[in-house]
Amino acid sequence: MKTDTLFYQLFQTFHSLLFELLDRPSSEAEGYQFSSIEIKEKAFRTDGVFIPSTDDKLIYFAEVQFQLNDDFYLDFEAEIRLYLKQYRPKQDWKAVAIFARSNCEPEPPKHCQEAIALGRIVRVYLEDWLEQETNSLGIAIIQLILSSEKIAPKMAKALAAKVEQETDADLQDRVVKFIETVLVYKFPKLTRTEIEKMFTHSDLKKTRVYQEALKEGEQLGEQRGLQLGKQEGLQLGEQRGLQRQVAMLLRMLTRKFGKVDPKVKTRISKLSAVQLENLAEAIFDFETIADLNAWLKTRS
Repeated sequence: MKTDTLFYQLFQTFHSLLFELLDRPSSEAEGYQFSSIEIKEKAFRTDGVFIPSTDDKLIYFAEVQFQLNDDFYLDFEAEIRLYLKQYRPKQDWKAVAIFARSNCEPEPPKHCQEAIALGRIVRVYLEDWLEQETNSLGIAIIQLILSSEKIAPKMAKALAAKVEQETDADLQDRVVKFIETVLVYKFPKLTRTEIEKMFTHSDLKKTRVYQEALKEGEQLGEQRGLQLGKQEGLQLGEQRGLQRQVAMLLRMLTRKFGKVDPKVKTRISKLSAVQLENLAEAIFDFETIADLNAWLKTRS
């Protein structure tokens, strides 16, 4: 599983998630902008930088590690030092090292041990959250990522039921996509339809994309089988369902990369239903706009 990309999306969707992992009030996330910044000198890219809008708050550097890497602390420190040299921020900073489990953490070098003791580097072990009750959708998704294959379907279903209570339809759609993506990685031999059945006999049908297409199909005539709002009702209903899928994907790309070039929007609007669904999966793996352009080029 490409956890760095997945966690980038999690931090981008749930702005208070880092502070929740630090056992800090969610309100502390106010005034922070999250981004993944490339350090030009060595072509490093940070997993995440939380930049405050005022000088009196800390900059938070976050790095997620799901495998043992003996050079983790040295690489993380180098990224931070190069960032400070390149951007010269006025604020003080803190580093957050996020490990899936304690056995993913290497022995910190002596100078890093001192930084840990002083609180300059804070360590978070996601396994500590696995058994905890939580109302946080971000934490619940992390629990799903860490869960065993045996209990993952049950956890996915519970999470899908929880997100039904959300009034934000866009957030509902994004969480369902997170659930689906995690399960696809956990069960690579299953088809997407089989994955959906794990947690969606009714859950998926309550997402906004599905409901809008369903309403259009009912108004125009015979209901047809629908998958994520793209194949419902008569031909016009189907076309509108596709248009809404395109709109949702463009919103996701805008949140991830900023303004999307009009030519790119046009190319996406011409994709087939199958290609749109493939793009919805691929978005989580894109790290730069160049990755998107390369993907579109192979589909033209």
